[in-house]
Amino acid sequence: MGHGLLRAAQFATTPLLPRDYLGLVAPLTFGADLQGRIVERRPETPDATTLVIRAGRRWQGHVPGQYVRVGVDVDGVRHWRAYSLTHGPDAPRGTIAITVKRLPGGRVSEHLVDHARPGDLLVLDQATGDFTLPVVPPGRLLFLTAGSGITPVIAMLRHHVWHVQDATVVHSAPRAEDVVFGPELRALAAEGGIHLVERHTAEAGLLDLAELDDLVPDWRRRQTWVCGPTGLLDDATAHWEAAGSADRLHVERFRPAVAVVDDAGGEVSFTRSGLTVDAPGDRPILDSGEEAGALLPSGCRMGICFGCALPLREGVVRDLRTGELTEGGDGVRVQTCISAPAGACEIDG
Repeated sequence: MGHGLLRAAQFATTPLLPRDYLGLVAPLTFGADLQGRIVERRPETPDATTLVIRAGRRWQGHVPGQYVRVGVDVDGVRHWRAYSLTHGPDAPRGTIAITVKRLPGGRVSEHLVDHARPGDLLVLDQATGDFTLPVVPPGRLLFLTAGSGITPVIAMLRHHVWHVQDATVVHSAPRAEDVVFGPELRALAAEGGIHLVERHTAEAGLLDLAELDDLVPDWRRRQTWVCGPTGLLDDATAHWEAAGSADRLHVERFRPAVAVVDDAGGEVSFTRSGLTVDAPGDRPILDSGEEAGALLPSGCRMGICFGCALPLREGVVRDLRTGELTEGGDGVRVQTCISAPAGACEIDG
């Protein structure tokens, strides 16, 4: 479009710009925010679904094991969640995939698993994360996963399994039918691509990491990637440190490690939204506010990017990672994604 035509278009569409209309008509083009359109949904287990997404042209690609932050509008509120990219090298050109496991009470996961359909639009960030294999993978690998923790690992296996000399996967799920990608993992094992150890916890109980001495006798010498519930991550970190092998452990966390606190929480007032919420002391203020309908800024949701920082006008909050208390006033800003109320407080959000 020539400069004259562009100026005319801008004049005609004021106060909006042509690219604003472009975002409505063609949301996957360069002129719009990065979005993706669901083109296929593929059930994996009774409570997990893979969503195949055609990403906008500005999508920059990813490294297997990385995740993408996805913005999902539920009941008029945009929620952001991080999901591992699970597609393999044979994915149709221009498409990516995430696999979502329904969490009890999880507003976003329930929406995506139960209600998302082909044609729906999602907002995307670029892929990020360092839970990846090196360019030249080690000869012997151990993947220790549970539940949806298999999602970043399946991407690594799909891209690299036949380039690795020895890969062992130890995966926990309640029952065999609950193993996300179970048929594919078992087929890989039958073909000799991996050594697979399935732990069905409804029958055998939770995996005690001391059992690794029998299951994977050389685990101390393997480079290990672990992903799953917080308890597994914390136990693995302590277990590898005690063995003097912490430098061989790679951990994926979508949430910060939470300190044990006794605080019961408190009433949080969001001044801009005009909402007041009874928030627990073991949950981020960001989550409590979003659930109540407050429109709050957010970013990494791990306490790294400061995209969620808001002024704490009054009261005290507790850092969920360290237990440290921060008192409000005088321009103090707190990260709502890793802070919980320690009594009544007022936040400018």
